[in-house]
Amino acid sequence: MVPSRRLATAAGVCFLVTHVASIGGLVLYGPVLSDPDFVVGPGPDGRVLLGALFEVVLALAVVGTAIALFPVVRRYGEGAAIGYLGLRTLEAAVISVGVVSLLAVVTLRRSAAAGTDAATLRTVGRALVAVHDWTFLLGPNFVLGANTVLVAHLMYRSGLVPRSIAVLGLVGGPLIFASAVAVLFGCYGQLSGWGSLAAVPVFAWELAVALRMILRGFRAPAPIPPAPIPPAASPLAKGLPA
Repeated sequence: MVPSRRLATAAGVCFLVTHVASIGGLVLYGPVLSDPDFVVGPGPDGRVLLGALFEVVLALAVVGTAIALFPVVRRYGEGAAIGYLGLRTLEAAVISVGVVSLLAVVTLRRSAAAGTDAATLRTVGRALVAVHDWTFLLGPNFVLGANTVLVAHLMYRSGLVPRSIAVLGLVGGPLIFASAVAVLFGCYGQLSGWGSLAAVPVFAWELAVALRMILRGFRAPAPIPPAPIPPAASPLAKGLPA
């Protein structure tokens, strides 16, 4: 059965939205992420709140990709398809925790009690920013690497997109996961040159598969492997004399 064109378009749009929302959120979050005095200064709150909105949209689009693809790819590996849906949901949940931590910084800046020690506010503010930074590593790196491998494997197996595109995901997923391990152990920063370079194949995979699905839809899929037919029960298994 030829997959629905609407599902292909929906998945492609969701992939593109994740790119726009993630980059937009990171840019808008600049002041709160880089300025340790943000929590004791005048703001700007509006920019941070807009960044939070971008990341809420990001979390929704992350889940949206899995919801759109699940009915199509499950026929080529239901376990992997369920795993992809679960991991995308986990990724969105981790992103949401990071959003809440930065919104807490805004609340802390707005409602700090008079006479509160500025050094204490800075310490709490930095701790909340650190929570966001760790969620940024766990969600869009560790979890993203795992779910990319699953869906790229399903795409390669089914032939729903050209296999050259699927290979990008099969290479990019393990690479960004390995890069996240390196960042975890302090080999380099997540936003360093090496960290950015490791993210290029996954970025290319998601962009390529999004454009393919929006502009062309899915390719005619490979035949679905037939379910194995169990061997006929022997007379002994039926409790009959041989």
